[in-house]
Amino acid sequence: MKKSIQLTKEEKDILKSAESGEFVSAPYKKRDTERYAKIAKTTTAKNKTISIRISEVDLMKLKAMAAREGMPYQTLISSSLHRITR
Repeated sequence: MKKSIQLTKEEKDILKSAESGEFVSAPYKKRDTERYAKIAKTTTAKNKTISIRISEVDLMKLKAMAAREGMPYQTLISSSLHRITR
């Protein structure tokens, strides 16, 4: 006897997209994987903790940028500093 699997609405939507051909792999998967691997490597090498004062507006912009990139704002700041100090 075959068991029936109950799918959530989200799972049903994903299945429907996959079966209809709408659901496809990310076009830049390898590039994005390499990019996020570099970000992870940079952020795992924590040596010192610092405190800085920046304007509230700048902090809000940094948080918004980080949200668009899908990462914490501290990671965005750290990786940006790392990139410009190489």
